[in-house]
Amino acid sequence: MLGRILAGTDVLEKSLDAALLRNEAISQNIANVDTPGYKRKTVAFEEYLNDARAKIKGIRTRPEHIPVGARDVMDIDIKVSEDRSSLSMRLDENNVDIEEEMAQMAKNTIKYYLLTQKISGDFNKIKSVIKEGR
Repeated sequence: MLGRILAGTDVLEKSLDAALLRNEAISQNIANVDTPGYKRKTVAFEEYLNDARAKIKGIRTRPEHIPVGARDVMDIDIKVSEDRSSLSMRLDENNVDIEEEMAQMAKNTIKYYLLTQKISGDFNKIKSVIKEGR
């Protein structure tokens, strides 16, 4: 029963890790808005999560078997990369747009808050079950 209650917390935990790393990347972008040649950092996680969850996962009955299909959520890497795709309009080759970064920071803060609320609610359910079960 506890397994069913905690079934989605691994996805939430990994999503929180990604949101924290994204917050750090955005903070670095904002701090380097006037640094010549600086390329903004981006964090990719949701794309990899969607890919991993969309596939069928095979069951391994022995450790020697080759894993088939979707990966475990905890095995998904959170990737930080430089955004070289957006062309800089500035002469110093810096491609950070402060307004875009502030909007991304607000969006990420809201996402982080919602994820923490969801995890808190899940643990409150467990706490309620334990108290009522006495």
